[in-house]
Amino acid sequence: MTTDLLIDEWNKEQPGSSLDQKVIDVFGNLAIDKRRLPMSQLQRRGVPAYVAEWVLDSVVPGQGALSPADASKVQQWAGKYIPGPGDANLIKNRLLDGDIVKVLTSVQVDVELTRRRQERVAKMSLLGINDAFINDGLVQRYPDLLNQGMWGVVEVANTQDGVALTSFKPMQASVNLSLYKDARRKFSLSEWRGLLLSSMGYNPQTFTDEEQTWLLCRLLPLVQKNMHMMELAPKGTGKSYVYENISPRVRLVSGGNVSPAVLFVNNMSGQWGLLARYSVVVLDEVQTLKFEKPQEIIGGLKGFLANGQLTRGGLHQTASDCGLVLLANIGLDAQQNPIMNPLVRELPDFLQETAFLDRLRALIPGWRIRKLSGACFSNGVGLKSDFFGDALLTMRNELEIDQIVQRRVELTGRKIFKRNEDSVRAIASGLMKIMFPHGEATETEFEYYCVRPAKILRQYIWSQLQTLDAEYRQYEAEITYSISGN
Repeated sequence: MTTDLLIDEWNKEQPGSSLDQKVIDVFGNLAIDKRRLPMSQLQRRGVPAYVAEWVLDSVVPGQGALSPADASKVQQWAGKYIPGPGDANLIKNRLLDGDIVKVLTSVQVDVELTRRRQERVAKMSLLGINDAFINDGLVQRYPDLLNQGMWGVVEVANTQDGVALTSFKPMQASVNLSLYKDARRKFSLSEWRGLLLSSMGYNPQTFTDEEQTWLLCRLLPLVQKNMHMMELAPKGTGKSYVYENISPRVRLVSGGNVSPAVLFVNNMSGQWGLLARYSVVVLDEVQTLKFEKPQEIIGGLKGFLANGQLTRGGLHQTASDCGLVLLANIGLDAQQNPIMNPLVRELPDFLQETAFLDRLRALIPGWRIRKLSGACFSNGVGLKSDFFGDALLTMRNELEIDQIVQRRVELTGRKIFKRNEDSVRAIASGLMKIMFPHGEATETEFEYYCVRPAKILRQYIWSQLQTLDAEYRQYEAEITYSISGN
């Protein structure tokens, strides 16, 4: 099938209400009508989508748009169990009066190993409590409490020794990867892309084929280990929307200070930073973030991006498969093209260093995605965010797809730059895991939807390097590739 015919087929198969019913039939209670979330107004209370959808399924299970009665029921539940920004003191006062408080909150457990204190303590930021006692059995049962933390319904009480977390019911997704792969076989490519986009929170029918591909590329760091990339776009294209709503194992940093201790490790306490504890770390609007000790940060990042090793001053060292994503706003001209050349000129100076940029695998051209309007958000059925995020993250371990792409894709030309080849293969493998998790794609589909976008995303990085540093001009300016048979 030619590329033109493939696109014609896509246009004929644009998903609609029939796809909604198909998703429900195939996935059952793992699917949810995405209109229910905005109607519930739960996100106004500061909870991400993967938590809010869990609340909806627990309090008002069902399909279809949320009725006014169900919306009212959810709001009543939220008013009772989700603390607002000004409720921390009220809750502490109830604890002081001897009440047992039941709330929905995120819980992070730290291990204190000092001469004065050797114990596990629970942090509940929504409650303003950072040193609650927690039962050892809960930590053993839910080890993610020690890493990125978990959301759940907790019961908290005040004891003679201080505040204690007495029970914890986590928000847990159960992922059967075989079910996920088998489900893919029941959908055409256009239907599956529509389902993916709806699950991300977008309305696929409002975006062109190309825009859909760039939107799906935002999922790359979830399915591919150590996928480091950036997206440059004007304001209003929803760069951070997916990352803040898809999984508790994805951490979005927006505003505030970013220090070596926050990213790598705190040498005083030995507490590992974000890159060690999360699967994906996203630095949003990097122009406005305050970087402490930028030269130490860039030095540590270059080592981490190159080999997945985290260290700081040689005192601590560990391996991490976390993906780093940089998001930045750029200006456009009247034709909606970037004003700056090179594109990275609007980044902080230390992030323009070519030795750092070289280690990023991809640059998503966010300026080629339309600004989001109300019509751009999902109005149909998608996968529940907690299941969807965990399914994508589980695909990281599908090494067979990595091996297939490694075998089939090679760069061509007079002189090959190894990082270009590694990056194109990694991106193509990630796109294969996103769109063809069952590992079945025609040669045309594999080239058009996996390898071709991979080349484009890496080409943007390569063009920056060629513009900024003459050292890279010993290689050909255009990345070219060949694809062999299975």
